[in-house]
Amino acid sequence: MGGEDRSARVWARAVAGTALGAASAVVEAAALVPLLVLLPLAAARPGRRWLHRLLRPLERAERWRLAALFGIEIVGEPGPLRVSAYLAVRCPVGLFGGLVLGFFLPSGVYLALSPLAVLDGNPVAVVPFGLALVYLSVQGIVGLVGTERWLARRLLGPSRQDLLRERVAELTASRAGVVTAVDRERRRIERDLHDGLQQRLVLVGMALGRARRDPGSARGRELVEQAHREMGNAIRDLKEVAWRVYPAVLAESGLAAALDGLAARSELPIRVSCRVPAEIPPAVETAAYFVVAEAVTNTVKHAGATRVDVHVESEGNALVVRVSDDGAGGADPSGTGLSGLAGRVGALDGSLAVDSPVGGPTTVTAVLPCG
Repeated sequence: MGGEDRSARVWARAVAGTALGAASAVVEAAALVPLLVLLPLAAARPGRRWLHRLLRPLERAERWRLAALFGIEIVGEPGPLRVSAYLAVRCPVGLFGGLVLGFFLPSGVYLALSPLAVLDGNPVAVVPFGLALVYLSVQGIVGLVGTERWLARRLLGPSRQDLLRERVAELTASRAGVVTAVDRERRRIERDLHDGLQQRLVLVGMALGRARRDPGSARGRELVEQAHREMGNAIRDLKEVAWRVYPAVLAESGLAAALDGLAARSELPIRVSCRVPAEIPPAVETAAYFVVAEAVTNTVKHAGATRVDVHVESEGNALVVRVSDDGAGGADPSGTGLSGLAGRVGALDGSLAVDSPVGGPTTVTAVLPCG
């Protein structure tokens, strides 16, 4: 029943869009005369200004009709020449749509259903002709909607040059984001080595130096034990830094095993669900792991959460990573960690979304194309 209602709504919008398009085509036909006068003057600034003033209301009306009734969203701002070309080509299409709705369809319905057909000398020929006319009118409306979509995307949508400029801008931004993220990660590793591992090794050296001055005594043995404990802590810190650089288990056993290891080392209980193909690009696998690792780190540090849920699955030709927690929310997507993740994901033509209302919960979703 829901599918039938939806089909009826789509059909009703198509008929309404065709009817409104026919009415707007009349207005556009009336505007074509001054359009043809101003078009040769478009190279000069006054001509462009007047052409823009004339076209702007028509363009806005067409954008609204296409979006509201045909579901076509036009991005960008086409120039006056492209809008002029669209209106000139669409005008006869809209007028033909009015002819279909105003003449062919009513005529077909009349011939198929009118009791006058029974009084005719040959109703067997009249009724099928009416039904055929109704069928052709319906197909004509479907074709008109398809033509409208094609014209809108071809003439009002972004040109190849616009798409190329947009793509270059995206690549430039993603490259800058990757450079920033790598530099930020390098600084964090340097800080961890300096504040953690280096300090522990200094303590080990001091303890062993003092033990050498008092060998064999209880104090010397105690200092050796202290040095042994600090060395164990230093090894643990070194492993943590190595995991943040690149976990060896990711290359050896895959993403699922790496996420299980991350969950085992976390201070919070983490429930991991990882359903991924056997073969995914290494760059995608690495990015997915670090999305989870950074999101979990942020949760532990700032969210005050009691649990974390990690879901990694394949959807179409992309790997989707969702990390959610029951913390206080309010995560800032422009913060250091999340913005670095966005840069890493963007470098793979992926997207990162953060849903974190104040009061929680927080969900970080990354979509990583695999091909």
